[in-house]
Amino acid sequence: MDYLYFFANASLCLRVVEYLRRTKDIPSSSLTLIHQINGWILRVKFTEMLTPCQHGNFKALMNELGIPFNPEPRIGMVLWDLDAKQSPVEVMRRYQVAIVSHGEPDRTEIEAFREQFTRGLGYCPETLA
Repeated sequence: MDYLYFFANASLCLRVVEYLRRTKDIPSSSLTLIHQINGWILRVKFTEMLTPCQHGNFKALMNELGIPFNPEPRIGMVLWDLDAKQSPVEVMRRYQVAIVSHGEPDRTEIEAFREQFTRGLGYCPETLA
């Protein structure tokens, strides 16, 4: 089952990553995180179906932090190509998107992206807060 949400800033995405890392009773997951100029698109895929209780808890967290996202065709193709095991670098080149993380949930990738992006700009945009 996929959960696809839009988040306003990086801190909210990091909260989801931490939840996935510290909650031991849910199946392992794969996370895809795409940065856009106005926010973040986060997709979580679980290797197994969640129980109704796990689903309810996870959906409540996601609804509290973000909003459900219905992808435009280009983002849908990005996610489809990633599911087809294409290289994230190739997908980024083809669709001109910033894939910050794809695979195991890892906060270091998000933090490194934030640091490099803000260093290049000289200030921290609201979406990277």
